[in-house]
Amino acid sequence: MVMSSEPTGPAKPAKGPASGKPKAVVHDLEIKDAQIIFHSVWNELEQDLGDDMLRFPKEIILLGGAPGSGKGTHTRFIQKTRGLTCPSIVVSSLLTSPEARKVIDAGYMVGDREVVGILFRKLLDPDYRDGAILDGFPRTEVQVECLKLLVDKMKELRARFFETPLRVHFRQPTIHIMVLFVDEKTSVERQIKRGHQAEAHNQEVRTTGVGECVELRPTDLDPKAARRRYQVFKEQTWEALQSLKQTFFYHFVNAQGSVAEVERNILNELRYQSLLELDPQTYDSLRNLPLASEIILHARQDLVKRLDAYELNQTELFHQVIGLIQEKIMPVVVRHAISGLATVNIEDPLLHDSEALAMLIDIFSERGYHAVVDLHRIEIPEQVDLASGDISCRQKKVFRITIRFQGSEIRRG
Repeated sequence: MVMSSEPTGPAKPAKGPASGKPKAVVHDLEIKDAQIIFHSVWNELEQDLGDDMLRFPKEIILLGGAPGSGKGTHTRFIQKTRGLTCPSIVVSSLLTSPEARKVIDAGYMVGDREVVGILFRKLLDPDYRDGAILDGFPRTEVQVECLKLLVDKMKELRARFFETPLRVHFRQPTIHIMVLFVDEKTSVERQIKRGHQAEAHNQEVRTTGVGECVELRPTDLDPKAARRRYQVFKEQTWEALQSLKQTFFYHFVNAQGSVAEVERNILNELRYQSLLELDPQTYDSLRNLPLASEIILHARQDLVKRLDAYELNQTELFHQVIGLIQEKIMPVVVRHAISGLATVNIEDPLLHDSEALAMLIDIFSERGYHAVVDLHRIEIPEQVDLASGDISCRQKKVFRITIRFQGSEIRRG
């Protein structure tokens, strides 16, 4: 049985040689069964590479959106936010066959078998081991199911190699679905604007001979074709992406506004969440440590309680610490008002008391400073045994106190 991709443009009727009745001319045989497509692609990969080399990215961000929603514009910002350095994988750019280009230029989509096969091989590129952004996948229900099957296989491989030296290559996959949304009016306007800009740029290149022409989609010059592209997205891709809500981490981003507004929306959606990204075993090991957000929740109220308790219950020690700060630390801090950073070395025995150290840090915090105290132990030679050559030392404790605060902004010019 020969299997190939689905037809994506309208079929043209033709006369059958015997009956004379219209006969559909099908350029690609459609496959609706995701299982058949996936296992066909997967078997090819196993045969070509071996299962120990099927090392897919740890993190996959599926970037979807209507034409003109800004996927290309915001990809670099998403890469920076997630710490990814490799270029995004633009699925439409992978489909470079003449047949695929003809379908794309008509405003339709190429078949699922071709998309899945080419994309899976691209994801195995070692450059994408830490993470990859996919622009334009999945776009159909079949591709959605193939994605789910891929993630299942990634988890199977992880379990298979977990007790081997190869387990570092088969990590817990993290899948993000990010949808940039714009309405039809905005989509069409942006497509046409993009087309006019590309047309003007290419004309200037042809006139001056400077630079290189950019790709000009025929649909970017035809409002009717631009609307059809949006409608295809709504009818096929939108539903496919929505179906992933219950399976993967889903982000809906309003992309109607300015670049800065959309970036803020993206940043808010892609905040790090350890439960979603860490391996479950790693998360269980860390979960008992408090989050920074948890310990700062009542930090101000706790600070007030401690300071009042110092004044009421440890009055003498508290005022000794205040006096130490006034006499030995603040004069140095004041001289560093421009830089906002001062370091003071103190040997005062008062600080040998851990309660005094805690008070010092709290006092600076209440006054708007950030104080860090390091204890340095220095060996000071005191006596030398001339017979044996042994040197007796005493230990000198030096407290290094670093004070940070907002320095003065001086305008120079």
